[in-house]
Amino acid sequence: MSEEIAKQWLTNAVTTANNKNYSAHMDLISKRVSLTGVPGFESIGYDDWAAQCQHEFENNVLKSVRYDGLKLAASTDSRVMFKTFETVEATDGTINAQGIEVLLEKEDDGQWRLVQERVLADDETAFNKLLP
Repeated sequence: MSEEIAKQWLTNAVTTANNKNYSAHMDLISKRVSLTGVPGFESIGYDDWAAQCQHEFENNVLKSVRYDGLKLAASTDSRVMFKTFETVEATDGTINAQGIEVLLEKEDDGQWRLVQERVLADDETAFNKLLP
């Protein structure tokens, strides 16, 4: 069950990002989200995430997003934590590829949303065998 929840969330994240469907994409992200591990930033919250997505979608900066591999780390009835390899390609050819650790939480409305994401260091990505 937990693996299906993770896979469905990843599929939805890819579909909404690649179709530049801002409202559907942001509905996958909790208002309490925290993104860590991005060089130069201590933590990125919902408002910054939303602004970045809106900019990328409206200005056609984003070419594609994909996730390779899935390693379930832990799960409860209301939380699923996993690691995967994320590749984001911009329309200018820039590619940002990295291992990430994702924590999804089932919120009060029954929707699974991203509450925490951590960009993994290269050695941790290699250790977890996440490289595609």
